[in-house]
Order: sequence, then C-alpha cells, then structure tokens
Amino acid sequence: MSEDATEIARDLYRAFAVGDRDFVEQALSEDFTFSSPVDVDLDRAGYFERCWPGAGERQQFRFVRAIQSGDEVIVTYEMTRADGGRGRNTEILTFRGKQISRAEVYFGWNLD
Repeated sequence: MSEDATEIARDLYRAFAVGDRDFVEQALSEDFTFSSPVDVDLDRAGYFERCWPGAGERQQFRFVRAIQSGDEVIVTYEMTRADGGRGRNTEILTFRGKQISRAEVYFGWNLD
C-alpha cells in the first residue's frame, strides 16, 4: 500500500474497478463507516454487502481532484462504466494512519 494518502485513495478506486477485495480489506479500518445519500452510516460489513457487488466491473476513474487536508482526502472523479455510462461524484475519505476509517459520498451527476 502506498505511503501517500492521496495515492491510497486513488488505489482504492482502482482496486474497486478490478474487484481487488484483498486490497480494499487492507485499506479499510475494522471500524470503517460509509455514508451516502441513500446509505447512512453503514458499517464495514454493510459496505461490503451493499456496495461491493458493484465492484469488478472494469469501471474507469478519471480523478478530477484528490486533495489532502489533515486526515482527509477529498476526491472528485468521473467514472465510466463498462456500458459506457458516465458520472461524476465527490467523496471525502477520512484516514487513520494508512487506513480509511470513513467514506462520505456525495453523488454528482451523469455525464454525456
């Protein structure tokens, strides 16, 4: 795992895209929580139950920004799905050491 939090964040999305659960398991703390407008405060098991089924679909991520501020990394990305659909989201990842302890997802919009 990379030493730099912004690089760990980028690696997390790349691992999701290829379904590398081992990497994601290592990157997330045991007390990891995930929140989005439709899933508030999922625990780690809830994240893997609700979100992981979408992993490994060869999504492509283009990182618009990855900015570290203290123990947080703010990531805005544009994602292209295997079916060609595209969207833009922003996420705030909170780090504890080299692991991500919290993810806050803010849905963006679909792109043409």
